[in-house]
Amino acid sequence: MSETSRIIDTIGILCTAIVGFCILKFIFRIIYNNFLDTALRINAANLKETGKWAVVTGATDGIGKAYAEALAKKKLNIVLISRTQEKLDDVASQIAQNYNVETKTVAADFTKVEEIYYNIDKQLHGLDIGVLINNVGMSYPYPEYFLEMKNGDELYDNIIKCNIISVTNMCKIVLPGMVERKRGAIVNVSSTAAQIPSPLLSVYAASKSFVEKFSEDLATEYSRYNIIVQCLLPGYVATNMSKIKSSTWMAPSPSKFVSEALTTIGVREKTTGYFPHTLLVGVIHFMDAISPRLSRWFIVRTMTNIRARALRRQTQ
Repeated sequence: MSETSRIIDTIGILCTAIVGFCILKFIFRIIYNNFLDTALRINAANLKETGKWAVVTGATDGIGKAYAEALAKKKLNIVLISRTQEKLDDVASQIAQNYNVETKTVAADFTKVEEIYYNIDKQLHGLDIGVLINNVGMSYPYPEYFLEMKNGDELYDNIIKCNIISVTNMCKIVLPGMVERKRGAIVNVSSTAAQIPSPLLSVYAASKSFVEKFSEDLATEYSRYNIIVQCLLPGYVATNMSKIKSSTWMAPSPSKFVSEALTTIGVREKTTGYFPHTLLVGVIHFMDAISPRLSRWFIVRTMTNIRARALRRQTQ
């Protein structure tokens, strides 16, 4: 064998070894990030030690209500913030009775920016708040093209107020106390729409991208105060907002989703909270890597089908 051949063979073996190492590293990262880290509970947060109270926005339905119940089960007192006082009273009564914790309610319509935050700040003043769940949010009634959405001016304005301004202002209200006590955990609820192409949900997806970026940088800024800031990016969950009535493997019930998402606080700064949703994002990213045009065609087709069904229901 010539010297040139030996060099080529050596390079081939080295390249094969590097590729094999990268594949094994990729597989291990998937397994560790989605199973081992939460099983081992390395750096997992003890939420009970962060403070006596947890604050949950959008707390009377879906993911917000499930978080309120799950945190009450851990014996944190709960502040429920949502729009309708009657629903707040019902949920607060259920939680107090079922989990033997204190509850407090604050009625707030997060689309009314000028009217609510002074009152929220006043109602939360003096509480030892250890956990903040920024869950309140708005989406489209159905997928729609940007210029064709009925009452688009009002809807887009409300989405920005509910999805962006609420997260920013609630952190401004709660974070100073956490910094003073040097402990706390904040979960800002974004969406998988922030991570994948989301045509026909453009304003909603963009608002959730803000939540992702804001959370990422806030986590870096305040880690020195022992404060956890997590961005949660769920896919479809069977809630009133998603209009999914029955839970499935890919669209779990709020309680199932939250029970898994809670185990990631302190473990992952950014997560879907639920492995099937991580798998969905991975598939879309894989399609996008092969052909961005293919992935966008697939999502546009899916969204236009959902749109067509929604419009048919409106005419029936």
